[in-house]
Amino acid sequence: MTTTNQKLFSQATEASKNAYVPYSHFPVGAAFLSAQGEIFSGCNIENASFGLTNCAERTAIFKAISEGVTDFTALAIYGETDEPISPCGACRQVIAEFCPQEMPVYLLSKTGKVKETSVGELLPYSFKELK
Repeated sequence: MTTTNQKLFSQATEASKNAYVPYSHFPVGAAFLSAQGEIFSGCNIENASFGLTNCAERTAIFKAISEGVTDFTALAIYGETDEPISPCGACRQVIAEFCPQEMPVYLLSKTGKVKETSVGELLPYSFKELK
């Protein structure tokens, strides 16, 4: 594993510790690596009105975009689970909006298991901007 991936995985794991999950008790952390080498992390943030909950992946990518960063090269998603977890459908669509189809996505578990996939494999028929 590269040093960059170690940092990315570590920041996704650390971000999950900030998750606000009083309803599901299911902390998730995500970390995006920018083309400039910056890492933007985020956690899931729940709300009593469940529709207002925000997933870790969207928290991280919105954080980066709000800072003017829109070029990404990798994503790590960590869950406090025995097996790696994958993003929900809404997150997959948001990721597909801003990330190349071939970009690696690493799904991580608390047991150290890692599944590597890509944006395109997660959402092969994503909505795309009409040009």
